[in-house]
Amino acid sequence: MPISEDQVREALRAVRYPGFSRDIVSFGLIKGIDVNDGEIKVQLALATNDPNVPATIKNDAEKVLHALNGVRTAKVLIDIHAPPAGAGAQVGPQRLPGIKHVIAVASGKGGVGKSTVAANLAIALEKAKARVGLCDCDIYGPSISTMFGTRERPTATDENKIIPIEQYNLKLMSMGFLLDDTSPAILRGPMVTRYTQQFLRQVEWGELDFLILDLPPGTGDIQLTIVQTVALSGAVIVTTPQEVALIDARKAATMFEKVNVPVLGLIENMSYFISPSDNKRYDIFGSGGGEREAKRLRVPLLGQIPIDIATRESGDRGHPIVAEDPQSPVAREFSKIAQAIREKLA
Repeated sequence: MPISEDQVREALRAVRYPGFSRDIVSFGLIKGIDVNDGEIKVQLALATNDPNVPATIKNDAEKVLHALNGVRTAKVLIDIHAPPAGAGAQVGPQRLPGIKHVIAVASGKGGVGKSTVAANLAIALEKAKARVGLCDCDIYGPSISTMFGTRERPTATDENKIIPIEQYNLKLMSMGFLLDDTSPAILRGPMVTRYTQQFLRQVEWGELDFLILDLPPGTGDIQLTIVQTVALSGAVIVTTPQEVALIDARKAATMFEKVNVPVLGLIENMSYFISPSDNKRYDIFGSGGGEREAKRLRVPLLGQIPIDIATRESGDRGHPIVAEDPQSPVAREFSKIAQAIREKLA
């Protein structure tokens, strides 16, 4: 039988990161696996200043690969980077000081309302008496500053720590606070990684129960930087009911699964529309997609958020619906989602 990519990945789980009990797969170091007629090539990416670390990993990885039946050659290539700014010499996901739980709100594709979900979820957690921060990690397309209706500029402490903006008892950080409405963030990958690390590690978050990360769509540089350097308590995947969104949500969930970050559940946004004229329900993007996908991923369906005019209008005004109308059906659904997340992390 030919060797499969899954067999290679499983074999590499026996390779520990030097000095840690965790393996290189769970650390998210594997960038590519190529298997061709008994010849294996594995590409790793590593952030370290210690030359002994990549040498040890390369030696151990090639040893376990050569032990597989049918392997003729095994080659491990390592792309070595300097550690991200603020990470020092630390390796692998690290806890953010003073923060109990870091939760990533993610989606496989854009346009599913992920930032709306992140903003309202943060407020729902705060209304449940939690200390909450919200970090907009979408460097290219920040929207949290608009959703909270402020263009206030962050200041810094004498120790060069960024003081976050405060709205609705939340601590907020976003590239939108640093740019004008018409100013794009024109940055290459390494600079995006640096800004992401600064937002997480150089912001004076203080003592928090929850830090919500509003991730950009997809599974690119920012997502990989976060899962490799920050100890996440879990991830929430946002999708809409139609299949084209569910396919990408599946990819986002798989990314977290591969780096051992638990997926806390799925939120189906734009789930349905209730006509204000006749109170009739319309499943504009189909029905049942979120529920089926949650079962396939074996995670809870945390909630179903309808398409709602008031939710859109309040977000455009800078007053998220959970803060502006906490008794609305949408706000109550977010409160239910917040409670479910608190129970899962308890």
